[in-house]
Formats: sequence, structure tokens, C-alpha cells
Amino acid sequence: MRRFWGLMRAYWFSDRWKEAWGLTLAIGLLTAMSSKASVWIAEASGELVNSIAFFHDPANLTPLASLLTGAGTLLLLVLLKDAGFIGIRHLFSTTLHRKWRGWLNGRFNEALLDNNHTHFHLQHGARAETDAFPTLDNIDQRVQESIKGLTGGAIGLAMGILGVVMSLFFVGQKLLETSTMVNGLEFLGHYGSAVLAFAAVTAYVPINTYIAMKLGGLLERLTVKIQQAEGSYRGELTTFLRRSFHVAASRSESVHKEVHNRLYRDIDETWARLNNIHAGYLSFELFYNFVAARIVAYTPALIPYIHGKIGLKGYVTGAELVGSLITQCSWFIHVMPEISALKANARRVADLAEAIENVQRPKEFYRLSGHCEFCYRTQHSVFGLTVQNLELMHQGSDVMPFLVASNLHFRRGEWIFVRGEAGCGKTCLLKAINGLWPYGRGNIVLPESVKSFYATQDVKLPQVSLKQLVCLPCGRDTYSDAHVAAALHKAGLGELIEHLNHEAREGGIWDRILSGGQKQKLVLARILLHQPGLLFLDEATGALDPEAKIAFHQAIKDNCPNVIMISVMHEISPPKSATGVEFYDSVLTIANAVATKRPVAAYLSVKPATLIAQSEPAGRKPRQLPNISLKRSWGGM
Repeated sequence: MRRFWGLMRAYWFSDRWKEAWGLTLAIGLLTAMSSKASVWIAEASGELVNSIAFFHDPANLTPLASLLTGAGTLLLLVLLKDAGFIGIRHLFSTTLHRKWRGWLNGRFNEALLDNNHTHFHLQHGARAETDAFPTLDNIDQRVQESIKGLTGGAIGLAMGILGVVMSLFFVGQKLLETSTMVNGLEFLGHYGSAVLAFAAVTAYVPINTYIAMKLGGLLERLTVKIQQAEGSYRGELTTFLRRSFHVAASRSESVHKEVHNRLYRDIDETWARLNNIHAGYLSFELFYNFVAARIVAYTPALIPYIHGKIGLKGYVTGAELVGSLITQCSWFIHVMPEISALKANARRVADLAEAIENVQRPKEFYRLSGHCEFCYRTQHSVFGLTVQNLELMHQGSDVMPFLVASNLHFRRGEWIFVRGEAGCGKTCLLKAINGLWPYGRGNIVLPESVKSFYATQDVKLPQVSLKQLVCLPCGRDTYSDAHVAAALHKAGLGELIEHLNHEAREGGIWDRILSGGQKQKLVLARILLHQPGLLFLDEATGALDPEAKIAFHQAIKDNCPNVIMISVMHEISPPKSATGVEFYDSVLTIANAVATKRPVAAYLSVKPATLIAQSEPAGRKPRQLPNISLKRSWGGM
């Protein structure tokens, strides 16, 4: 589905091909009937005009009956076409739109949320300006709005093309049947008037279609641009609303107002240009319709009518047929703005599909913009976790590593406390071990058949039940209510057990009503429920007060005896239990771009001032310690 036609045909050759082709055939049949009805309406219009013209003719013995019959027949045919064929076709086409969009949305949903973490690589794979695969903007808009516009526009386009083909067949057939000889074109025989009609359509429609296509190209480019601008503005607004507390606390509304105004100015300027093109196109289309309906449609049959070759009925019928033919062949002109929107949506969806396919092999993908030579293997769980010759880098082919770890070994049941200055690479190290850091090289040997769990400081909760939140990443039926309730109780959230199967509490979803500390306790409940053998805590206790941090660690110590825990924290010294016993066995220090590991006793034997000096970048003077306790105080949120 990397290209337009791949997107167009994928659904019809999927496992739901019967549904797709069944709806398509129904739409095609109804379109053909609608085109045939146009011929019947043209004939009925001729009969009605003829009955009006000869209403007072002495030869017309039943003028009123003829008039009423003609009007009634025309009304019934219009009703049959519009309310019958077209109305029912609309129902089938909207059903096809809904089914196709749902299938395509499901495919992208599965692709983005696969085990390869495709959604992560698409958003965090930094790209150079010269890369063949640029970073995608507004993925949410592409999946939601662009797919909807693509599927709806494609169905409308297909129905329009089919309508044109059917009209050419039925209307053309009728024009040939009713054709007559034209003075000056006797060599054409009885096909003279039909040839004139086809010549008029051929001369008028293509030229104007070309003009419409040029205008449509401008509309397409502006549509893509306004979609990008709208998506950026919506994305910024969504992010702002999610962090509204932080904006209010920092009183930074003026800054966000400036950002919003700048983003909306881009929308407004693009919208203005788009409106100008739309206005010009509308004027062109109205003028085109007038000339087509009032001049071009009535010109071909005028010559044979003047020379008495056909009567008024034949003249009106022929004009109606030519008008119907022009209308159908001009369908591209009438829907060119929609076609431009379709092409714009197709481009954005195809770009997304291509990007998803490009990141299916992350190593090859990241090698396009930097070094990516990580090797992941497994070993027996008794040997724990091993990291060898690890070098972490940023994007680029000639960059130096910002973190080096030559040989690190973490034995089963060992707790490791990671410390270092902000920005030294603590989180990057955890990401690299988990396969979430793109650039660098090294060997990571993981314990086999062991569950891994990665907890971060910032906890985002999807809108599901409390039980589902605790069971993540497993399904809610994986664990019993009793097991989940026990985990919540051990994590210090026993008061929430009665709301286990609720998606909200007191009208608010869990992500909004739980404090930062409660969210981190919820993560603790997950850990206690899943019993991982490899646990990464990336400042996962930052929102807890000192007592709650001790309880957090104690709960893991009591319930996960063989877990390898690697924890990043802000504290200078690792926390201890309530009885003064060390939780952590080792300290991993990152200083001057090098990671070194030593026993916690050796680390604590170093004087506090020396510890801080070791964490300072080279060339910077050590910070002076104030005359206060080294233990940092943390307030709950």
C-alpha cells in the first residue's frame, strides 16, 4: 500500500473481498440504471414539450390527457432515478465507504501498534534534511481524516467514471438511433446529427477539463499545505490542554498564546489562498455550465431542425440527450476540487504507509542517518544481564559516543542504582538495553524467558478500567480480580479496589483524577502483579515522598526476589529500608561519558563532596555542599 493504486485495490483483494466486490457490483448496477434513466427522462422531456407545443393542434384529440400523461411520466422517471436508483446507490456507497475505511484504519492500527514498536520509530527516528525518508507530520490526522477523505473520494470518483462510461453508452446509443441527415454533411448519411453532437462534446469538454486540471493542481497543493497547518495547530492545542496544569503553574499562557497565534496565521494565510482559487474555480464552473446547457447542447440539432429534418420533439430530445452527455462527461470538472482533495489525502496516506514499511527493519532504517550496530542476544537467566562494548551516539555518521560502557554484568537478583548529572545518558542507557535507542553499537545479552518491565516518571493512562490499567500490557482477563486487588493493596492503593471495573471515578477518567504519586503506585501494582525478572525504573518514584519511596522499594523487595532492577534516581545516595538495610547492591555511575559499576559499599565509602565532584563535567568546579543533610526531600503530588 505504498502507492495510490496499492491503496485503491488492497481492500478488494483482502480477506473481505466478498463484501467489497458485492457492494461494488450493487453500486455499478444502480449507476447503470441511473444512466439509462437519464435517456428515459430525455425522451419523456421531449414528449412533454411536444404535447405543450401541439396542445392547440386540431389533430391532437386529447391535448390535456397527453399533457398530464407526459408530465406524470416525467415525474415518475425523475422519482425513480433520484429517489430509487441514486438514493439506494447512496446507501450502498456510504456502506462501502464505512467498511473500506474501517478495514484500512484497522490495517494502519495494526501496523502502528505492532511488536516492532513502529509508532515509536516513526516519531523518534530523527531524520536529516537530506534523508530519503523525511519525518512524518501529524500521523493522527493521516490515520483519521486523510483515510476518511481518501476512501470517500475514491468511491465518488469511481462512481463518477462509471457514470460517464454508462452515459456514453446509453446516451450515445440513443443519439445514434435518433440521428438524421444534416445538410452539408450528406456523406455521413443518417449519422450526421449524431456526429455533430459528439463533435460539440469533444471540442468543448476536453479543453475545459484541461483548465480544470490546472486549477485542481493548485487546489491539491494548497489542500496538502492546509492539512499540515491544521494538524500542527491541533497537535499543539492537544498538547497544551494535556499540560494545562503546568502552564497555569508557570503562568506561561502568554507564550502559548503566541505559539497558537503563529500556527493559526499559517492556517489563515493558506486558507485565504485556497479560497481565492475556489472562488475562481466556481466562476469558471458556472460559466462553463451556462454555455454547456444553453448553447452547446442546443447547437448540434439546430441545423437539421432549421432545415426541417426533425421536428420540435426531436430537437428538444436531442438537446436533452446532448446536455445529459455533456453533464456526465463534465463530471471531472464538477468534482475537480474533490479530486484534488482525494489526491492530497492519498499522498498523505501513501506517505504514511511507505514510512511504516521503511521502519519494519529498524536497524536498516536508522543506518540511513547514523550508526546502528546493536546486537541483542539471550543467555540462560541464571547468568543475568550483560552489556559489552556499548557506545551510544546521536544522529550522524561522524559523531563521537556520548556514553561508553565497556563491560557491565548484572547478576540475577541484583539491584543497581544509576546516577550521574542530568543529560549524561542515564535514560539513554536504559533505552538502549530495551532496544529503544537508535544510534550506537554494542552487545546486549538479555536473560532468556524472563519478563521485562520499563517504568518511567511520566505515567500516561489510557481510558480503560482500573483493572485493565493494572493488567497492562496483558488483557484484563489474564488475571483474576482477587490478584489485581491484592496488587493494588500491596502498592498502597487499597482504597481504589471497589472501583476495579470502572473506567472513571466521580465523573473523571483515571488519568485525570489520579495524582502523580498515585500513578506511580499504580505502576508498582503492575510490577507486583506481573513479577518481572528484569525491571527498569527511570525516575519512577520521583512523585513520591521519602516514606512512600521506601514502601515502593520494600514492596518490590518482598514480592520480586530474583528481579534484576536498574533504577535511575535523582538522589545522591540510594535509598535504604526503614531498618537501615541497603536496598541496592551496586551503583552505576556515569561521569565524563563513561559508565562504571561498583558495589554500593565502595560507593558509600567515598566522601559526599567527592561524589559530587565525580558527577561534574570535566573542567567544571565541584559544587559547594550546603550545611544541611544530604538526604533530599520529595513532596507528593
